[in-house]
Amino acid sequence: MRKQLKSFKAAFVGIGHSIKSEGHLRFHLVAAFYVIAFSFFYDLSKAQWAVLLLLIGAIIAAECFNTAIESACDLVTEEYDRRIKIAKDCSAAAVLILSVIAVVVAFIFYFDISKIQYIFMFFISRVWLLILFLFSLIISVAFIGGFKFKK
Repeated sequence: MRKQLKSFKAAFVGIGHSIKSEGHLRFHLVAAFYVIAFSFFYDLSKAQWAVLLLLIGAIIAAECFNTAIESACDLVTEEYDRRIKIAKDCSAAAVLILSVIAVVVAFIFYFDISKIQYIFMFFISRVWLLILFLFSLIISVAFIGGFKFKK
């Protein structure tokens, strides 16, 4: 049991390191927050929720893999090496591919002009929620890159 707890602790340390060191991961976490929040305006099926959550998890995991690969490559050498560049570029490409697929899925699920108008009117008619939403955007921008984490 102790070994499993250590494994969980190590995993959480890895997630924390990735969040602290990778602006792209912070961007994806913010995007996931807003995707989930705005999903409640839509009548998504269980399958659609599953797809969204799987994509979010896959992107976050891919960002963690990318961080691990970059760290391992930097451990080998900090000098330019074509093979290390390929490894880093391919791991970044994996995240990009998942992200593009997620955007396409989001477009398929969420592009409904009448629903977008409803959401717009929902916030316009509830000024305090609009202010809260705008405040959350400011916090999100700060989280993504406006302040530095201690490494």
